[in-house]
Amino acid sequence: MSTSGAQLKKDLLGWLWVSPWVIGFLAFLAAPMAMSLYYSFTDYPLLEGPVWIGLGNWQRMLTDEIFHAAILRTAWYAILFIPIATAMALEIAALLNEKVKAGGFFQAAVFIPTLVPMAGSAMIWLWMLNGEYGLINQSIHAAFGWAGIEGPNWLQNSKWAMPSILMISLWSIGQMVVVYLAALKEVPDELLEAGALDGMGPVRRFFNITLPMISPVILFNVITLMIGSLQVFAIPYVLSAATPGNDPRAMYFFTSSMYDNAFRYNQMGYASAQAWLQLLITLALTAVMFAASKKLVHYRA
Repeated sequence: MSTSGAQLKKDLLGWLWVSPWVIGFLAFLAAPMAMSLYYSFTDYPLLEGPVWIGLGNWQRMLTDEIFHAAILRTAWYAILFIPIATAMALEIAALLNEKVKAGGFFQAAVFIPTLVPMAGSAMIWLWMLNGEYGLINQSIHAAFGWAGIEGPNWLQNSKWAMPSILMISLWSIGQMVVVYLAALKEVPDELLEAGALDGMGPVRRFFNITLPMISPVILFNVITLMIGSLQVFAIPYVLSAATPGNDPRAMYFFTSSMYDNAFRYNQMGYASAQAWLQLLITLALTAVMFAASKKLVHYRA
């Protein structure tokens, strides 16, 4: 067999091995994305064929006040959740990185909530946040009832809807803690010892040595948090649907609007336009983060 024939056989064998991934990518990602892009320029009520309307859906998003409120609520959620979750995960990981008894138990305890599906977490917290017999309000009453301090009606008061969703989301940061813990264990002891010899205390060593060393991991986690924050859906959807008497708009987010338009109002064209707007916002924010990381993130040589 000639050299060219052997190379062709080798190439064909390689494509044969990757063909399941290629077929899956084309069938379940590329094709649906292309169809969604087309639908975003159409009026597609699902029960009838799509009708081309050009930029009609995109123009509608400029005047849809309910959608604007959902975007603003999602932005506030991301602004609050990302820094709080990052700080909490770093602090927990730093504590777990210390040599303490039963360290493996605490690591498992932190990680286990991430194994519970978001809908399941929402149902657990639905009971815990109940204004009458929920665990949190019962604990507040037991601790501060003597002073007349009682817990709020978490899920039926629009002012407490966002704190409730943040609490539930923060309950599931265990995976991020594990990633930070692995990064902390990779920080060379020699650098920390050198910092101690230079008179740095634990806090200065953490901010001047540890954080720069794990900054690439922080960037990765912040980007994934940003993407997840823009797509938050399961928790507010379950809480809103399972709580009678609440303000449904208090838990109405970007993805909630997209879901309702697609499957509740049968406006798949408008929902597709919203999905592409979400993708463009995500790509833009990711690009900004990568641009900022050139000065803030330190990579090892």
